[in-house]
Amino acid sequence: MMSEDTLSTQEVEQKPVTILQVLPALGAGGAERGCVDVAAAIVQAGARALVTSEGGLLEHDLRRVGGEHVTLPLASKNPLVMYRNVDRLVELCRAEGVDIIHARSRAPAWSARAAARRLGIPYMTTVHAPYNAKSGLKRFYNSIMARGDRVIAISQYVARYVQETYHTPPDLIRVVPRGVDVENFDPERVSAERVIKLASDWQLPDGKQVILMPGRLTRWKGQGVLIEAMARISHRHDVLCLIVGDDQGRIAYREELEDQIKRNHLANRVRLMSHCRDMAAAYKLADIVVHASTDPEGFGRVIAEAQAMERLVIATNIGAPPEVIAPGTGWLVPPGDAPALADALEEALSVSPDRRSQMARQARAFVCENFTREAMVNRTLGVYSELLGFAEPV
Repeated sequence: MMSEDTLSTQEVEQKPVTILQVLPALGAGGAERGCVDVAAAIVQAGARALVTSEGGLLEHDLRRVGGEHVTLPLASKNPLVMYRNVDRLVELCRAEGVDIIHARSRAPAWSARAAARRLGIPYMTTVHAPYNAKSGLKRFYNSIMARGDRVIAISQYVARYVQETYHTPPDLIRVVPRGVDVENFDPERVSAERVIKLASDWQLPDGKQVILMPGRLTRWKGQGVLIEAMARISHRHDVLCLIVGDDQGRIAYREELEDQIKRNHLANRVRLMSHCRDMAAAYKLADIVVHASTDPEGFGRVIAEAQAMERLVIATNIGAPPEVIAPGTGWLVPPGDAPALADALEEALSVSPDRRSQMARQARAFVCENFTREAMVNRTLGVYSELLGFAEPV
């Protein structure tokens, strides 16, 4: 990490360094949370953290950590609005003395790069996942995220994708994995009262091994695959599966899952739960956490959080999850393969208590070594330092 002195003051101008992060909105997603975490680190290092977006739920969190927010219509994909956003960003950067523009999403990235080039300041990006590209035009649109002076990839998988798809020189790519708050996701810090309250709210029966699958209800997350796998281990009457997540308006998909549960006579063994506000307690309730995405994930936050909570994980062998699972502590299965998932569930449910405890400790140690929030923000500050000429490339 750069020192507070190098980040907070430039030798010539003798003014605080100002970093501007741009993204469409400040919702509750991983990119948005990462933006706030990095802003907090920027402020702690003695610099200014500006964020511009259309606003959202995390504005309060941003201001609480000392960041500043400017509202601009950056979620728009209208070419005219994007063009006008260039002038808006140029004006903002000149007024606030911005030293680096850091783009976290495609539409605002187009405006951000044009503004940075006009101003002669560094432009960088963070690529959070592969982008769908069914046409040459869409591939060109996506390419803006691979054209920074530095390109942060949140996993080795994403780094390979950027290099192979957009031919970004590898010396411009920096791998900065997503970070987990290992203090929040720490089994020793989650009280029995929190777990008991959640179990009571969910009306969970005693004496069941719990399989937990967190994530919004969308087909590619693989909830249907898990339900089919549960049907294949219907002889395991000691198991309860909880699928936890909002449908975000996908009512038809929720109804499809409910029908699948009913058709397979799993009403007493598989439950669809709404969004959980205390995920640390939810992980502690669980014996096994499943990540069944059928499309490649750029990282796999659920995997890292579950391991931080010393829980065994089963994940699909696609995208970044193989990087995130601690060696020898989890299971990888082909995407969309319900029989393989059922076999992995059987094996995981049969692990002895002593072996499970050993695997769980190894899993948490792996996360604490590789995927902490502190490591993520320090590495990101290191990339800022490179661009400002304060440090050698990391």
